[in-house]
Amino acid sequence: MNIVEISATTRDTGKGAARSLRRNDKIPVVLYGPNQEPQSLAIEEADVLPLVFTNETSLVRLASNGDQWECILKDIDFHPVTDRPLHADFLALTEGEELMLSVPLRFQGTPIGQTEGGYTQFLFNELEIRCVPKDIPSAIEVDISELEIGDAIHIEDINVEGVTFTDAPERTVVTVVPPRELEVEEDEVSTLLDEEGEPIEGEELPEGEEAAEGEEGAEGEPPQA
Repeated sequence: MNIVEISATTRDTGKGAARSLRRNDKIPVVLYGPNQEPQSLAIEEADVLPLVFTNETSLVRLASNGDQWECILKDIDFHPVTDRPLHADFLALTEGEELMLSVPLRFQGTPIGQTEGGYTQFLFNELEIRCVPKDIPSAIEVDISELEIGDAIHIEDINVEGVTFTDAPERTVVTVVPPRELEVEEDEVSTLLDEEGEPIEGEELPEGEEAAEGEEGAEGEPPQA
């Protein structure tokens, strides 16, 4: 599992203090946990970015004033316009104590069915798991190279040592579906146009031929006697 070390400082609480931090490229964070008193801290905005713009889960070693905690990024808020981080929550871990978290999926290979024209549907990009801190995976790797058209991988097909998945085992994670075919309605008729761009309402007869008895002529005239 990736380990990211972050230095933090204590901070004042309140909106005014938070705005002051952000003006100085810092963000307010809260550290908490089942066996941890909440700590109001501040970290550099740049330090949290590697935890966000990644497809892996990282263990964070958060240090402040001589104290150090092993934790994970639990939640983060972003500005609705600029997408800059505004606030983050870190969950302190306790050795040997299970926790629940979401871990990204990393799909390996190209399905056989996709090379044959099928379409690969990814129904999850992360899964929620339960495990002790030492077993937290950076990502869950799923080999999809052997999937043919109509095949699927379900949660129950994925095994990671020390990890329990919290979603229903029968839920589909990825599948390869047949290629989409162009469907033509039975009553759909292509419209033919003449040289002047006008629609041709009936089939023209070859020059010199007359319509058969009981049928209308090419121009909609009544049949000849």
